[in-house]
Amino acid sequence: MENKNKLPEQVTGISISDYAYHLPDDKIARYPLAERDLSKLLVWKNGHIQDAQFRNLPDHLPANSLLVFNNTKVIRARLHFLKETGAKIEIFCLDPHEPADYQISFQTTQSCVWKCMIGNQKKWKGEKLRKIIRIDNTEIELCAEQTDPEKNKSLIRFSWNNSGFEFSRIIEHAGSLPIPPYLNRETEQSDLERYQTVYSKIKGSVAAPTAGLHFTEKVFIHLKNDGHELAELTLHVGAGTFQPVKSETISGHEMHSEHFYIRRDFLNRLIQHSGKTIAVGTTSVRTLESLYWLGIQVCKDPEISIGDLKVSQWEAYQNEENILQAKDVLKALIGLLDREQTDILSASTQIIIAPGYCFRIADGLITNFHQPQSTLLLLISAYLGDDWRTIYEHALANNYRFLSYGDSNLYLKY
Repeated sequence: MENKNKLPEQVTGISISDYAYHLPDDKIARYPLAERDLSKLLVWKNGHIQDAQFRNLPDHLPANSLLVFNNTKVIRARLHFLKETGAKIEIFCLDPHEPADYQISFQTTQSCVWKCMIGNQKKWKGEKLRKIIRIDNTEIELCAEQTDPEKNKSLIRFSWNNSGFEFSRIIEHAGSLPIPPYLNRETEQSDLERYQTVYSKIKGSVAAPTAGLHFTEKVFIHLKNDGHELAELTLHVGAGTFQPVKSETISGHEMHSEHFYIRRDFLNRLIQHSGKTIAVGTTSVRTLESLYWLGIQVCKDPEISIGDLKVSQWEAYQNEENILQAKDVLKALIGLLDREQTDILSASTQIIIAPGYCFRIADGLITNFHQPQSTLLLLISAYLGDDWRTIYEHALANNYRFLSYGDSNLYLKY
């Protein structure tokens, strides 16, 4: 456990009530626009606000920008079972437990264990739940049981009676896509396409990296024609992204942990790129900044292994001495990959980015509008300072659409 006594008071004393604003219900976008890139774009550059349209995003970027995208894909993580008594049990898959690797878990052909949230848990007395699904005219029985009902009810073993199907296909047919709770509606057919980015590839998220929902092939062509570069990383977004801050100050809030994967060529591009690095979404920001602190760990302990890499919640606020340049710590990560003879860096991060944080890698940010008193609002405030409130007041007064299916922002400090 981290020693919070070492944290600067300006961080521990941040009151979450200072990051409240009134969000009228009619400002929340319940559905996406007919065309992704027709959303509004609020451009903030050094304190100046401009209203634009997202399809013209490339025109507002610094020359030779490197845009970093999170290519995670939302899984159909919400599974519903019906007991013989008629009671409905919802199992919400969060993270793979056995095997713990996402890709390996999705490739299992008989059973796997996931950490889950359980809806109507009091009605589940520990018996095995069963559900019949159909894939390619084949009937399959999917079962769910608590691995240890007495001690840990959140670990659920899934098993199915046909080894010809991997878990990725099982959950694709048995589950439903989890849209954000604040939409206050059930998942609809249109969400299966629109609550995914057009570049989503790697299955594992239970929430979309929504800043990327605005991008289209036309926007990508425009970006490339204007000389901008594109790069991808993978961070699997957890349900904790919707977790409100319930403590009065952020020192009492425990951040959720999320897994991410980086390839060697991505690190090399960050090192070699001479322009600005623009993060598409808060998940990309969290990953980029976490890379810096992982590199610091390697610089401090050259013998550390990839399996031991993890960014804790307050680490960035406890390592202000002898700070190194970003390119140097990224080179240290390359050295770690060389030593372990791999091209993939996998780790987890619990980082909280709040006012007082100094950004090390992300130069700019593309993001949506966030909920009041959320850790995501703290993150953008760390970049914008007090201007976040001016931006949100402008957006509310000018009919911007808020939250996951809402409009977009571009924040630049130069």
